[in-house]
This record gives sequence, structure tokens and C-alpha cells, in this order.
Amino acid sequence: MEETLKPSIFIISDGTGETASAMTRAALVQFRQDNINIVRCKNIRTPDQVDALIEDVFQKRGFVVHTVVSQDLRDKIQSSCSEKGLPCTDLLGPLLTNLQSYLNAETNSEEAGLLRTVDQRYFKRIEAIEYTVKHDDGKLLTDLDLADIILVGISRTSKTPLSIYLSHKGWKVANIPMVLNQKLPDELFAVDQRKIVGLVIDQESLLRIRRKRLEKFGQDPGGEYASLSHIQKEIDFAHEVYRKNRKWPVFDVTDRALEETAGEIIRIVASRMDIPYHVLL
Repeated sequence: MEETLKPSIFIISDGTGETASAMTRAALVQFRQDNINIVRCKNIRTPDQVDALIEDVFQKRGFVVHTVVSQDLRDKIQSSCSEKGLPCTDLLGPLLTNLQSYLNAETNSEEAGLLRTVDQRYFKRIEAIEYTVKHDDGKLLTDLDLADIILVGISRTSKTPLSIYLSHKGWKVANIPMVLNQKLPDELFAVDQRKIVGLVIDQESLLRIRRKRLEKFGQDPGGEYASLSHIQKEIDFAHEVYRKNRKWPVFDVTDRALEETAGEIIRIVASRMDIPYHVLL
């Protein structure tokens, strides 16, 4: 008596196969069957891999669903399935063909796994943003060694805006405020000092920024926080700290665009840490 084989759907992909798997499962919902075996075959990129795989599918009387970028490999899968009499569905090929016709353009490449690369960058960016928010303004000093960049500076030297901007580029950033005559946390000196960047600003610009901030929140702009003499003391204190820590590059953020300062910080830190220079890690 011939053995009854369990229905098997083989997902063939040159990447992770997650997209094809999700689409297949969505379609299977319509059939109200729970005894279907889904086999995900990842990183299939050569004819030899296809031959071995199609033979396995044939033995199990399976069904092939594939998302492969390479036209040659798609043709190989289709012809191999046809020779074996196996049902086969190409999820990606028709879409690429129709898009080429509609856009009147060729695909940029037939490089496999591009979607996975995009996903990895997306999740890396989210991870960087979450880390940066948690480590804003010295709120959290644990895991400081996991930061890619650590910004230090007195209040209103663009530490937080720079941190958030850099995190959206994929960099984990911690920022720590300098407070007049207060010692910086010991944790800062326990990490790789090449990650640390100091920020400075001229006193007139800082005076204007602080006063506008106080006025915005309905507070008295005439207090010590926005006084020229107190600001100068803070700036002098910051410069003294930087003189004692000469390994820290110092950036003047006075009247500079956020993007410009961020670009310079990335360039310097990437060079110091021997990281290939590009915006996303």
C-alpha cells in the first residue's frame, strides 16, 4: 500500500524566505488545513543547489513557491519543476517583469538578499534610537560601553538633538551633561575614550539660546542660568575639562547646522575607531 505523503510546500529563496513564507501562510488560511508542512529553503543561489532541492521536493511530491531575484535561477527552478511534473509558483518574477515594463527601466542588479539587508539596517536603526533615548542627558550610565558615540557638554550645546539625529543614522549615542564644578561620572572614564566627543559654543549664542528657552516655557530669563557671567564660568569649566582629557575631539556647534556637525562627528569617530566611513554602520 502506497504511503500517503503529508502535503509539503517548499519555499525557495535566495534570501531568508520570510516574505514568501508569510504570503504562503496567508494564502493557506483560505483552505482550513493544519496538516501542511512548510519547508523554508534559504540562500539558494546556485544551479547545483536547485538540482538537489528539486529532487527532494520530487521525492515528497511537494509544491514549490519561490522568490529568487536572478532570472537564470528562476528559469532553472521553473524548468526543473516542469521536468519533474511539480507544481511551481514564482512570486517575484512576474512582479519584477511588470514593474520593469511599467517603469520602463531595468532592475539595478540581481543581487540576492537586498530586502534582508534593508531590514537589518531598519532594525539596527530602531535599536540605536532606543539606546539613545534611554541614555539621554546622563539618565542611564549602565551599558555606556555599548555606545558608538558619547557626547559631553554643558547645557544647550545641542547634545540631545545631535544624539537623536545620529541615532537615526544607526549610531548608538549617549550624552552626558557637564555641570559647573561637578565631577563627571566615573563610568565615562571606564569606556574607550575614542568614543567621546566634547561640544562647545560661544557665550553670546548660548545666552540667546537659553533665554529663548526660558521665555518659551514662561520662566524668568533673568536668572543665573541665562546670565552672561554664569555662562562664561560654565564655558571656562568645560574647556578646563577638555584640556585634561586631550583625547576627546571638541566640536564648536556655534551657528552650525546639525547635519554638518553630525557628519564631522561621524567622520572623526569612525576614523578613530577604525570603522569604515559611511553614514549607516
